[in-house]
Amino acid sequence: MDKTLKRMATMHRMQAAGLELFYANGYYATSVDDILNKLSLSKGAFYYHFESKEDFFVQIIQNLLSRKVYSCLIEPIEGFSNPLQSINSCFEEALETAVHNEMDFGCVLNNFLTEFRGRNEVIMKHLNEILSIWEVNLVSTLQKGKFNGHIDRHVDCEAAATYLMSSYFGIRTLMVGAAPSARKYRFMSQLKMYLKSLEPKKVAV
Repeated sequence: MDKTLKRMATMHRMQAAGLELFYANGYYATSVDDILNKLSLSKGAFYYHFESKEDFFVQIIQNLLSRKVYSCLIEPIEGFSNPLQSINSCFEEALETAVHNEMDFGCVLNNFLTEFRGRNEVIMKHLNEILSIWEVNLVSTLQKGKFNGHIDRHVDCEAAATYLMSSYFGIRTLMVGAAPSARKYRFMSQLKMYLKSLEPKKVAV
């Protein structure tokens, strides 16, 4: 295997293992030694690829977390005429995946935003960039739906996006506890009612 490709494969393997540990235990409770033990690597091998634990985590954000959020919450709602249907389907699929995840610790992005807020400005900058991209995508998708006549013209798209994001973070946190399937069902029932309320109002004749 080409040396460059081999190095990339090694870095990807290390980052995937690191994300798994950070997600399960938190960044500050996970040491470099924990990562090395999981991968059976030496410290020399780790620091050959990464300058520090922080650099390692930033690269995880850029290479893995950003793609995960994009594939799960952004890509599924892009390019549709009616965003209300695509948002409902997107949330349904994402939550159903969580229901069947035996190692579910909540929404990975929200977990890290909570852990690093007020503790690490460098990492928060990268996390907030992902959050902003999701928010901008939601707002533009809702605005497109308004333009296409699927959303009432009086709807505040920025406010709707904020509500959808916060409600998703909230239900993912609650689902870590007991009865995730039941909580997901109740949440989706209410989400459908909320999305229905965004539809154009029928004018009485």
